Amino acid sequence: MVLGWLLFLVMALPSGTTGTKSCMFCELTDSLNCPGILMSCGDDEECFTGQGTAPGLGSITNKGCVRSSSCGREEPVTYQGVTYSLISTCCYGQLCNRALDPADSRMAETPTGLALSVLLLRWL
Repeated sequence: MVLGWLLFLVMALPSGTTGTKSCMFCELTDSLNCPGILMSCGDDEECFTGQGTAPGLGSITNKGCVRSSSCGREEPVTYQGVTYSLISTCCYGQLCNRALDPADSRMAETPTGLALSVLLLRWL
């Protein structure tokens, strides 16, 4: 019985807890729709969403993996001949940069929390 619960718990944990973190990757775009594709990050990298602005123009966005030391930094990037000021905002968790709204990324951890709660209640 306990072995079954342990197996269930391991299967319910996000795969990021096993070492490799997955994030969404999306090239620089001026579109609000940036669904991205799955990519794996290195050990010293975090998922990020980059938001860029240029005076008098709309914003640009991109997603992917970035070194932890670059989190929160503002850097110039060129998109379609215009230099934008891009800020990389990091998040910490498996596929955490897939959500459009940062509050949505917290929902990704709900199944794991629910599994842990059920397991704890079962032992009480």
